[in-house]
Amino acid sequence: MRRYTVLLLAVFMLVLSAAAGMSFKVGADEKSFDVPMQELTAYTTLPAETVTILSEAYEKESRVRVNFVPLTQQDLIQKVRDDSVSDPTVVKTVDVVISDSATLKKAADLNLFTPYTSEINDSVKNSFKDGYDRWVGIWYDPIVFCANKDYLKKIYEIPDTWESLSKSTARIGITDFLAADASSNLMMQMIGNFGDAKTFEILAGIHPKVVQYAKYLSNPVRQAGMGETDISVAIESETLRYIQDGYPLKIIYPANGTAYILTGVGITAKDEVKNKAAGNFADWLLSDEAQMILQKTGFYFISTNPRTLAYKTFAGKNLVLFNDSQNFTEQQRNTFLDRWVKQIRFSN
Repeated sequence: MRRYTVLLLAVFMLVLSAAAGMSFKVGADEKSFDVPMQELTAYTTLPAETVTILSEAYEKESRVRVNFVPLTQQDLIQKVRDDSVSDPTVVKTVDVVISDSATLKKAADLNLFTPYTSEINDSVKNSFKDGYDRWVGIWYDPIVFCANKDYLKKIYEIPDTWESLSKSTARIGITDFLAADASSNLMMQMIGNFGDAKTFEILAGIHPKVVQYAKYLSNPVRQAGMGETDISVAIESETLRYIQDGYPLKIIYPANGTAYILTGVGITAKDEVKNKAAGNFADWLLSDEAQMILQKTGFYFISTNPRTLAYKTFAGKNLVLFNDSQNFTEQQRNTFLDRWVKQIRFSN
């Protein structure tokens, strides 16, 4: 009888322990749901698919929901200006801005950002951030030569500079300078680094070999992948996407420098709690976690944070970049574009 008593007691203790464990787990789960979901509002000029991926990933990791509002550059700056007024009756709506460096520079010049620093963004090179810590670059996308591998097997000397590309016999693909900001920025950065005379000489040499001026950034990559062109001037992220899909392409980094699109983040939140949350989000955007999320979904950018594994293992991290310090006015940009149209694009 005593033996059965001991057995029953042991079973009772096991049941009690299991019940206690279940109670603890339920309590823990309930406690986690008691933590309120914090929210940030971010204005951005990035594509909706990119920001949606980042927002969902960050919410799962930190229980902070980032509500992205896609805007044009002009609308973004105007809305941030409206939000920055000191009138206490005006409800503040934006906490973070994620956009290209040109937009961030304009907003910073209008004193629309709250400076922020951290150990993470302190590692970013000065060329990728504002000198007064008003915004910091998080990744960049360079312009490269996207070459068809079959074409490379037929030639003895690979064009690896802008001059050699303009003098080559390759069929070339490129996006129309009037069709996309990334393409027009290439011209502006070439002029800022080579001067207008040399730049137009290079573009004049490239023009007769252009199979078709594309309207979209992805088309020159597709043309090279399908063998319709031999070499295309394209953004690296789109080229890597096609390479991952099995297209016979090879990336050539221009040895004498290239243009790039820099994406960065600025903080507008002045409330202490929102400001801290915005800073944490900005640091996360500079992390390996953010890069892994982007790459898993087909977005291949170069991190500006040299401490990340994504940066250390990326083949193109040491490419030569143009100095992007020139600040052409809209009138100057339009003058250069008009000159290209009249002297090169439709010269014949």
